[in-house]
Amino acid sequence: MSDTVIGALRANLAAMEAGLAWLDRSYGRCSAIGVKTGYSPDEFDAFENLTSRYARATDLIVNKVLRSVDSAELLASGTVIDAANRAEKRGLVDSVSRLRELKDLRNEISYEYETDDLAGVFAAVLAATPDLFEIGRRVNGYCARFK
Repeated sequence: MSDTVIGALRANLAAMEAGLAWLDRSYGRCSAIGVKTGYSPDEFDAFENLTSRYARATDLIVNKVLRSVDSAELLASGTVIDAANRAEKRGLVDSVSRLRELKDLRNEISYEYETDDLAGVFAAVLAATPDLFEIGRRVNGYCARFK
């Protein structure tokens, strides 16, 4: 294993931890607000922060961290599905299908231009965020040997 590969994994883990910490801050604030049919401008801003932080954390985990774990274990990076399948085998995620759902929600956030169902998106992000925290805990535990 090269120092460069381990250094990249460590950097990606640190970025994931920072991203999850910011996500946790937004999650706490938005959990207190709750899902409603209408939001004040400040509440809407809070949920906008939550959704963007959720999207970034998901990207970090799926596109950076899981691939870095593969590299650290001397596996070819392959596709995102390859990384997801290996993450499931390692016990980092409960299932590939759940990871896919988390990623699909991220994509919905990125491409949500209509405001008709923002409450639905906000509710979905509130429901999915604890899964990202759990994946982060599992990844950190699994990668402790590389830190």
